[in-house]
Amino acid sequence: MTPINSICVYCGSSPGRLEVYSQAAHQLAESLVNQNIRLIYGGASIGIMGMVADRVLALGGEVIGVIPQALSHKEVAHPNLSELHITDSMHERKMLMAELADGFIALPGGIGTLEELFEIWTWAQLGIHNKPLGLLNVAGYFDDLIRFLDHMTEQAFFKSRHRQMLMIESQPEPLLNRLLNFQYPTIHPWLGKDQI
Repeated sequence: MTPINSICVYCGSSPGRLEVYSQAAHQLAESLVNQNIRLIYGGASIGIMGMVADRVLALGGEVIGVIPQALSHKEVAHPNLSELHITDSMHERKMLMAELADGFIALPGGIGTLEELFEIWTWAQLGIHNKPLGLLNVAGYFDDLIRFLDHMTEQAFFKSRHRQMLMIESQPEPLLNRLLNFQYPTIHPWLGKDQI
């Protein structure tokens, strides 16, 4: 089992409509600090992104932000992080976040959050990395997405073993514990043209 020292959190640059989203962000931050896990995230000071970072920092945890130059003003780059990396492009941003992290968790967010989650999940499916993936389904936010993923599997566009790579919980601590106890298969079940 590979030790997890850093978790990349994908989440919204907006706070969302419900207070429960910010509560979940704070709870996840607390769980990360309690486990001495470094936060890797998109570097902004606003929205759910800023809430997770602020709470980790307030509790004495380490936060590494990664933000592209073009968004450093628009998303208001966080001024008080342990480290802030400014990249030339979104592609470089996502690659660096993936390299720095030992696992990934998506919180409620918009299409950018989904894009990040699906890209890193695709990389896992293809064997590019062997890091665990989690979805924090706060207040049923992702219920319709989960149903669609199951529909994709039922319609044979998505293999069950790839669907099961994404661990889903409604509370931060159980999700983090599942990532920490994740064991990657010793033989990649998707190798071979008929397996992808």
